Amino acid sequence: MSLFFRKPHADMRLGHKRTAIIDIGSNSIRLVVYEGPPRLPATLFNEKVMAGLGRGLAETGRIADEALAVARPALARFAMLAREMEATEVRTVATAAVRDASNGNELIAMAERAGLTVETLSGEEEAMAAGHGVLSAIPDADGIVGDLGGGSLELVRVHNGTIHERVSFPLGVLRIGALREQGKGVLDRNIAQRLRDAGWTGRGIGLPLYLVGGSWRALARLDMHQTGYPLPVIHGYTMGADTVARIIRTLGHISKGKLRAIPNLSSGRIPTMRDAASVLSSLIRHLGPEQVVASAYGLREGLLFQRLDLDTQRQDPLIVAARAEGQRLGRFPEHGDLLDRWIAPLFADESEALARLRHAACLLADVAWLANPDFRAERGLEVALHGNWVAIDAYGRALLAQALFTRFGGGTESPDPLVRLADPDALETAMRWGLAMRLGQRLSGGVASPLTCSALAKSPGALELRLDDGAGDLYGEAVERRHRALAAVFGLTAACVGSDGLSRS
Repeated sequence: MSLFFRKPHADMRLGHKRTAIIDIGSNSIRLVVYEGPPRLPATLFNEKVMAGLGRGLAETGRIADEALAVARPALARFAMLAREMEATEVRTVATAAVRDASNGNELIAMAERAGLTVETLSGEEEAMAAGHGVLSAIPDADGIVGDLGGGSLELVRVHNGTIHERVSFPLGVLRIGALREQGKGVLDRNIAQRLRDAGWTGRGIGLPLYLVGGSWRALARLDMHQTGYPLPVIHGYTMGADTVARIIRTLGHISKGKLRAIPNLSSGRIPTMRDAASVLSSLIRHLGPEQVVASAYGLREGLLFQRLDLDTQRQDPLIVAARAEGQRLGRFPEHGDLLDRWIAPLFADESEALARLRHAACLLADVAWLANPDFRAERGLEVALHGNWVAIDAYGRALLAQALFTRFGGGTESPDPLVRLADPDALETAMRWGLAMRLGQRLSGGVASPLTCSALAKSPGALELRLDDGAGDLYGEAVERRHRALAAVFGLTAACVGSDGLSRS
């Protein structure tokens, strides 16, 4: 676990205020409404309109009238929706197209008529927000953040939980076509020259490049589809330089119809994918990263993250999100943290990284109780694999899924795709977490006191369930069955022991 993680306070509750961000980008205008814990609020609503404000800007210096015509109703709709959703703060930001256009003030006036106050971000501010967005979701990120928008490209060095050098170039995907039309190699030479002049040549050697922006995420989605990647979660998806080269070759001959058929690939991003791939290829060549990592978090999340105090920023976003989800879907909000402490003695030798995943699993240990009993295991699996978690990789999601699958009665097998995401030994460990959680839930009924008056321990040859005086009646038939099942996977016998040390089994 990163040194930057600090466990959030246990009294976090639901019912946080709603915050809305209207992001006026060069390619799209988007409204996102957030609600939830400040460290990692959930997305309540997300809608975009592909206005293309930056299209033709390099040639004319103006936002086209057609683009303004698309922007006007979008801004009016988004302003009304934010009000109707009772967002306590509506923050409207504009980036490169509005910043650079000679008629950017027309767009700002249009937004003001809709009741919005627009902040026009500088290239520096845009870079800072993108970097903080990646750090909000990947707290131990150590590399370069690349944010490719419609009008500009920002590069930001992130390390040790903080933002370092940053630079902004007028190289958004809506500007690339004009450079490509000047001849073969012009785009690559342009990028190489800009990096050289800014002192960024080779700055990414040996480091990952974190990809922010819808056009780059579309490239990752294409590769996931082509390779049959078993997890439909784009955040954290990693590609090598050879993969990017293959994507460029694919885009040279694949039809738009086939691209539109790819699940979750936004049709609005298809026209810019080839240009986005060309920029990425050139950056790999001249910046020198060893791999690229897709990030679902960027400018908007960075704007939220920047406003947090340092203690809140240092909270572990996985634990924060799991606790919030457990409180929302579970019956007993305090139970997850208590359950984790209760089963921990059985796993005392585990690494800090495994203990963190086990804690997240315990926080989610009641999320499927409302499902049909025959499908609770599948529901637990789905929550772990497809939940909007960050600061966790596919391997970690597989362990989380195994624990919840077993906890909700799925047994000790590892269903697909878990076996393709994690090794058998790790999945067996997570299966043991699930059986221990299953025992704790049955013993306690989901309330606190039965766990506070009992304890688990391993002794030579036995897995002991120790009960305080007056708690012996908790050890019913169903509890005994689960106790024996848990002991068996450790190669031990089950023993129920009273406070006097005498066996009750």
